[in-house]
Amino acid sequence: MDLEFFVEEPSAEAALKAILPKMLPNYVRFDVHAFRGKTDMLEKLPSRLKGMRWRFQESKFGIVVLIDEDRQNCREVKQTLEDSAVAAGLTSKSSVMSGDKYQVLNRVAVEELEAWFFGDAQALHKAYPRVPVSVGDRAAYRNPDSIKGGTWEALEKLLRNHGYHRGGLNKIEAAGAIAVHMHPDRNRSKSFQVFRDGLREFIGYHRRSDQ
Repeated sequence: MDLEFFVEEPSAEAALKAILPKMLPNYVRFDVHAFRGKTDMLEKLPSRLKGMRWRFQESKFGIVVLIDEDRQNCREVKQTLEDSAVAAGLTSKSSVMSGDKYQVLNRVAVEELEAWFFGDAQALHKAYPRVPVSVGDRAAYRNPDSIKGGTWEALEKLLRNHGYHRGGLNKIEAAGAIAVHMHPDRNRSKSFQVFRDGLREFIGYHRRSDQ
């Protein structure tokens, strides 16, 4: 099976390239394509999806779209992605009956991708050893998807306080460094769990339909 992932920026690309090999069966090949931010993604996504329609002549192909919520209404963001799939003539999970095969899986990182890093304190500690593994037990970070003041800002502040990224957070570097240590089954971020479980289900539908 082949999967194409569309993400809004290079830091998400770096994270997925590090974590996906731990999440995908060895018979799944993947590639990740990054846009230049959310605005660029939402503008170009329908045409990019339409350009991928020929790939569905192959029975083992799917598209996964990941975007940040960015403190917007999660349902509205998700609906925008669903509309893009429909405009491209493709089926998404919400456009088919339960249990039916679909072509596009849309997922939203709440509120930002960096919440996934707070969701795995052990990975954060391994990437940046001066950050204590107990950071995940602090009240401010206990619910990664509800960190106040912006998740990437919180990550930048945490790392700077421990002597890292003092010139400002390099999001691509941090994403790759943390994600390579992440374990899919211990992440406390609800949005990561939804992404993980949705991806497993997506692969399972395609797997069953080809047997």
